[in-house]
Amino acid sequence: MEERLQAVTTPVLLESTADALAPWASILRAVPEAAGDVTALLALAVEAGATWPRPGECRTSLLWELLASVAAIDVAAARVFEPHLDAVAILSQAAAAAGGPGAVPGKEPRASWGVFAAEGPGARLQATPDSAAVMLNGAKPWCSLAARLDRAVITAHTDDGGRAAFAVDLRHPGVRCEEPVWVARGLREIPSGTVHFDQVPAVPLGGPGWYHSRPGFAWGGMGVAACWLGGAVGVARDFRAGLVAGADAGRDPDQVSLAALGEVDRTLTAAMQYLARTAARIDDGSLGAAGQSTWSEAQRVRGTIAAAVERVLQLVLSNRGPGPLAFDERYAKRTADLGLYVRQHHGVRDDAQLGRLTLKGDCPW
Repeated sequence: MEERLQAVTTPVLLESTADALAPWASILRAVPEAAGDVTALLALAVEAGATWPRPGECRTSLLWELLASVAAIDVAAARVFEPHLDAVAILSQAAAAAGGPGAVPGKEPRASWGVFAAEGPGARLQATPDSAAVMLNGAKPWCSLAARLDRAVITAHTDDGGRAAFAVDLRHPGVRCEEPVWVARGLREIPSGTVHFDQVPAVPLGGPGWYHSRPGFAWGGMGVAACWLGGAVGVARDFRAGLVAGADAGRDPDQVSLAALGEVDRTLTAAMQYLARTAARIDDGSLGAAGQSTWSEAQRVRGTIAAAVERVLQLVLSNRGPGPLAFDERYAKRTADLGLYVRQHHGVRDDAQLGRLTLKGDCPW
């Protein structure tokens, strides 16, 4: 049993040794048992938020290794961890931008946080100054776990025609969370729905336009990609374990299966090396230098890793066949969760955005 748990919780390493992740091994070991239990996962995420590294603070690679390691265990667990850790980083960055110590506000250290920045047709959230406060009114779509969270970093439209970020109490009586009709088979424990706000006070973070213009916006987007990559590592490990089990039972893999495993290996290795290199550039300050935007690199990273994930899913699903999908609950859940999570990349539309930046000369070649 202990050997099986150790295999499940094997960390995903970009450039560190396993010893570097040892201070947080207890959290990683707790993830398999907590998988599927949102309350337990949120408690682990809050614990992680108190001690895990933040992006851009010289240990970005370590943060991404930890996120990827959670996703390799359970993709939905990473979908719980990542927004809370992103919110912790945003709050720290906002405090630093305001000249503060760069620390997360400590009044409620056990509060769970989300980040709600999506837009959608028919939903608009407006921020309006009201005496000494800012009030939020309207609706915000795609708010994952809103009814289960304590607080959120949320973007809203402002009177100047832009958007800004705010910290908001999701327990305020003016907050109403719709019960989403979630028909997807992936991420079933983490439905996303619309949240309605009626005169809800909010605390501005960073000022107008700060949320999207800060380097941390790109860093957070790449942190999501680290989760996608970790999920693909989990799928690849399932594939390899199945081939090993077959060989142990006297069914050696054929050339087709070996070729697929080889392509999975080089696809993941290349993506992991790219992510490690990008983390190093964030920490040494070279990312975004020489006239290139941090967001263009985020789009390259996200697009490259999304393509790698899609290819790994295609190779593994086609080679393993229907049996594991029908009878291996963990594998079936992992592939469904990952297939939905990676849809946060918008495919050719994100490539078109990158193409516009490239056309302006924002490219390394």
